[in-house]
Amino acid sequence: MPVAGNDSALSLEYTSRPMEKPEITAWLKTQCGWSNGVRAILAKYDLPYTEKDIIKNPAFRWEMEQRSGQQLSPCVEVNGVMLPDISGEEVEKYLLRQGLVGTSEKQVGVPINAPCSDAQHAAMAMGQQPSPVNLIKS
Repeated sequence: MPVAGNDSALSLEYTSRPMEKPEITAWLKTQCGWSNGVRAILAKYDLPYTEKDIIKNPAFRWEMEQRSGQQLSPCVEVNGVMLPDISGEEVEKYLLRQGLVGTSEKQVGVPINAPCSDAQHAAMAMGQQPSPVNLIKS
């Protein structure tokens, strides 16, 4: 926190303490561009989270709709604050703005603000699992 010094000089004092990891629950689809973007951001900052797959478990979809008040996904709850229908890019902005993470130069391996590709949609329509994605670039 900045502390004003003598003669209008500004000295800075910072408290050095480890940043506490926020408590995060993410309601995501098994394979989805938006959901993969959220996963990538959480991986970028090494944030632990509880994932609730709304495709594999319809009860999680119901829970998401009740908690968020709407039907669109992904939804992410951070320290009790619901972020409904959110992209990875928006999650990252929220975490930074709230001071829950510091800046990171780590690059993600997927778009963080994009829907599924046409190929992913086609594969899902045929009952196939899309190829796994690498969330963080090596």
